[in-house]
Amino acid sequence: MLFVGNQRGGATDLAQHLMKDDNERVEIHEVRGFASKDLASAFRESYAISRATKCKQHLFSLSVNAPPIEDALDDDFIDAINRAERCLGLDGQPRAIVFHEKEGRDGQLRRHAHAVWSRIDAEEMKAKQMSFSKTKLMELSRELYLEKDWRMPPGMLHKPDRDPRKFTLEQWQQAKRAKKDPEKIIGIFQDCWSVSDSAASFGHALQEHGYILAQGRRGFVGVDHNGEVYAVSKWTKKRAKDVREKLGDHKSLQSVDQAHAQAAQIVTARLQELQAEQAREEAARQEHLRAERERQEAEARAQRQRQLEEQRQRRQAEALERAERLRKGLLGFLDRLTGRRKETLLKNQEDMALAFQRDKAQREERHRQETSAREIAHQKQLSLKAQYERVQVELSQDIKTLAPSQDTEKERHIQAVQTRLARNRQRNRSQNRSRDGPSLER
Repeated sequence: MLFVGNQRGGATDLAQHLMKDDNERVEIHEVRGFASKDLASAFRESYAISRATKCKQHLFSLSVNAPPIEDALDDDFIDAINRAERCLGLDGQPRAIVFHEKEGRDGQLRRHAHAVWSRIDAEEMKAKQMSFSKTKLMELSRELYLEKDWRMPPGMLHKPDRDPRKFTLEQWQQAKRAKKDPEKIIGIFQDCWSVSDSAASFGHALQEHGYILAQGRRGFVGVDHNGEVYAVSKWTKKRAKDVREKLGDHKSLQSVDQAHAQAAQIVTARLQELQAEQAREEAARQEHLRAERERQEAEARAQRQRQLEEQRQRRQAEALERAERLRKGLLGFLDRLTGRRKETLLKNQEDMALAFQRDKAQREERHRQETSAREIAHQKQLSLKAQYERVQVELSQDIKTLAPSQDTEKERHIQAVQTRLARNRQRNRSQNRSRDGPSLER
């Protein structure tokens, strides 16, 4: 079943839309939980209750469509609506179900259903939360397609699991840390089975998830880049007979070793791309850090110049202030006689010494700040460089781990030839001994 659902208001407009005569046939299947039994009155009832809350979109409208080529019964629609109600958290809410029959583009009558719920919980007087409704309905739709063995639309596949050639560095590292989830693998194989009608389309769908279709000992198998083999009948939960009828003869496919090499080659190519991406990012990062260092150095020089200029101006002002302390004329003569001038000179010397120490401390503090900033930037650069080198080493090791698998077929062929030659030599020696007769030596 395909679901399209959304929150909405407009009770009267929705009722008119569901009852309009554009359809060949309109059937009100159920009006539940409302005091009224016609759609317009029931939806207005929901609106009246919603006025006591802050909810404006007090209805949730859901359209349910079956695949055009499948024969879906009314019970299938009702079951799908009931399951949608549970997964959306609308259990027990007032609802209405309407069936429509409408002529499709091919001229055939198509039957579909509409279900509308009131979101307002009359007991708590608040609206039901409808978070992630589209995701929930998509998951339910996938489940129904798999249960009924209907051919699934390609857009219903799990997008995060598609195209292994586009994985990121973080996804690759996470995948290495985590073990494969069997349920996830089953879902992938079942999805690929649902969207396929031949061995070619099934193999293409599997390849988008990182598996290569190959011939196993007893039938079709999927092979990943690690060389793990997954029997198609087991992971799709289909009988071997059904697999043969849909996919044909598996003998025409490549061997497990060849599929393993192909899957490993795909992943290896992506890892090499990641290496190149990391190198480009590192070069850009180093260039950014260099520009940042130059900017900081220029800013530090400017701040030093400003500080020196401020200190020079302050020294001049303070020198002028100290000079004004020494009185002139008759008052200056009296200061010399009384010893006050000497005291003023000593005070000026002390102030000059304190000002010198103050300016020196400020310059030293500025120097410490600049040194600390440079050290932090340097450590950051070293850390990023070390991280980059670790990632490159890790990717190189992963590529080396995958690379031998690409030559597995050749190695096994050489080993088989060597084994056959050794067996022939052993048989020849046995034949020679039998012709020569039993040995007389003791």
